[in-house]
Amino acid sequence: MAAKKSALGKGLSALLDNSSNIPSPKTTTTNQTTNKPTVGNIAKITIGLIEANAFQPRTHFDKEALEELSTSIKEHGIIQPITVRKLGSNKYQIISGERRYRASLLAGLEEIPVYIRIANDQTMLEMAIIENIQREDLNALEVAISYQRLIDECNITQESVGERVGKSRTSVTNYLRLLNLPSEIQVGVRDKQISMGHARALLSFTTDEEKIKIYRQIIDQKLSVRAVEEIAKQSKLSFEPKKPEKNKLSLREKRLQEDLSFLFNSKIKISKKDNGQGAISIPFKNEEHLEKILALLNP
Repeated sequence: MAAKKSALGKGLSALLDNSSNIPSPKTTTTNQTTNKPTVGNIAKITIGLIEANAFQPRTHFDKEALEELSTSIKEHGIIQPITVRKLGSNKYQIISGERRYRASLLAGLEEIPVYIRIANDQTMLEMAIIENIQREDLNALEVAISYQRLIDECNITQESVGERVGKSRTSVTNYLRLLNLPSEIQVGVRDKQISMGHARALLSFTTDEEKIKIYRQIIDQKLSVRAVEEIAKQSKLSFEPKKPEKNKLSLREKRLQEDLSFLFNSKIKISKKDNGQGAISIPFKNEEHLEKILALLNP
């Protein structure tokens, strides 16, 4: 299990390279004896035989970006093969490269180059998530969802997530906190209407109503992260609960406290509750002082 974690920590390529039961890859289209694509090879597969990854952590594919990639594929083909796992004699499922797969469908390709692997569902989920996290175009919310899926579905801790994706535990925690934001704000993070810094500043506000109100101000007034942090700071100062005042002594009780202090040569303290009950505290310096106090109390 330890070796698996080490491989995942280095990324998808390390995980694939450490699969001892899979032969080294070589470019080919078919097995020479069976005339079928074989595991461990790069081959061209009919696109209709490939299905999307059920564990795909990415939830949003930019339509314009897909169309641009589709145009590029029409002109130059797929430069980097997608990675699939073999499900049956004529069925494959995507491990990584779903964006290239979707763009290929848009381009009308009949065949695409694939790298064939064997992976169980657990490994496949981890591979898909980590491969996607390492892409620069994945938005902050998708990263957060991916981290949460690793925790929930792969049964690992935040610290282990950080080790596998090469991030600190604090960084992982900051992303996970985005999932506590109201859905309207999560959509704003997903669509990059606000930055990760804005989202973290919004988490400082207590109620969802406050968060949404400030979120809309960010959009309308183009507020900077620093400006939002300052609003949060002022809001916290304004609504910070005041400490309840202790029951104040009356003027007569204060004078009595002073007179007793003088009489016993000690700093007497009178405390009083709301219901009128209270106590008188008489501190003493030493045993001799105690005896003098007792003598005054029992003349």
